[in-house]
Amino acid sequence: MNVVVIQAVLKSGLEYPLFYRVWHQPAIKGEGLTKIDFAKQMLLMLRESTACRLWVAMDRRYLCKEFFAFLEVHGFDWVTKAKRNTALFRKVIEPLTGRERYVPLTPVMLIREVFTTLTRGASQGLVSMAIPDIYMKQRYVQVAAVAVMRLKDNEECDLNASEDEAPATYRGAYLLISNRFDAPEEALQTYVKRWRIEVFFRTAKQELAFESCHSESETHHHAHFELLFTAETLLAVALFELNKEKTSDDGGYTHGEMVRGLFHTRCQVRAVNHKGNRRISIDCDTNVRKFARLIELFWPEHYLMLLWITPRPDIYQCLPRSAYVMFYLLYLQNYTNNI
Repeated sequence: MNVVVIQAVLKSGLEYPLFYRVWHQPAIKGEGLTKIDFAKQMLLMLRESTACRLWVAMDRRYLCKEFFAFLEVHGFDWVTKAKRNTALFRKVIEPLTGRERYVPLTPVMLIREVFTTLTRGASQGLVSMAIPDIYMKQRYVQVAAVAVMRLKDNEECDLNASEDEAPATYRGAYLLISNRFDAPEEALQTYVKRWRIEVFFRTAKQELAFESCHSESETHHHAHFELLFTAETLLAVALFELNKEKTSDDGGYTHGEMVRGLFHTRCQVRAVNHKGNRRISIDCDTNVRKFARLIELFWPEHYLMLLWITPRPDIYQCLPRSAYVMFYLLYLQNYTNNI
């Protein structure tokens, strides 16, 4: 089984896991829903909350005509890394007849064409070069082709990829393709942000016990994932709130510091009387002081919001576990929509 995740990255800098699905490898190849089917479902859920055009930076394994057509129909721009077997074409005009002709070529051939020019600025770190007049075979649709040098990506060492699935590389350079042939630089900057989902999985494994659910029950695994994704969303908002006003690169807090400070804080809960009114008093250690603004921002205004069951006796029943997580995520979504 694998986890398919959509990571939201807002212009403000806030980023958090948006949706996830658990994919099971079918017993018979070709049966059941694929990872692309799950990606479509989650993107359609996203479309229910926003109508603006959005970027999708995806792994090269999603590189197929069916998924590209889906993204175009639903108003998504896309960018991904070209595979070795990606079929590309260059439009040329025959000098004698004036007819248009599409010449087939491979991504590696394109990288080699511009490699010398590309490496002249390699000392600057991330360098790129757009290659014009490149098309894909799907009705010869024009795409942006961007050769990139020193792009930080862990796919370079993907030992499980087949020969066809392997990325097209030449001496450390890659080729990105996108439907936005009019904005190759924006496509590059969008794909660079795709690395953030790899950072999420790394921190989730190291600091949030992503792989520490040892139960054999699938229900327990889903509960584990839901709580983990909720915790990561809370951490993402907390990091954004506390780090957005930092004045230097050394300021602010890391993900690990947030986990230790926000989730490992000692507290004591007491029932007290204040002027004849019953109250709940929560005493935290001094480590939570840095989160005072965050607590004030998200603390419920009414005590009924703290209840885990519906307050009316006639409909007194427990809500499903996923409902609690959904209520909290909807609350955070209202916050992110205002950023």
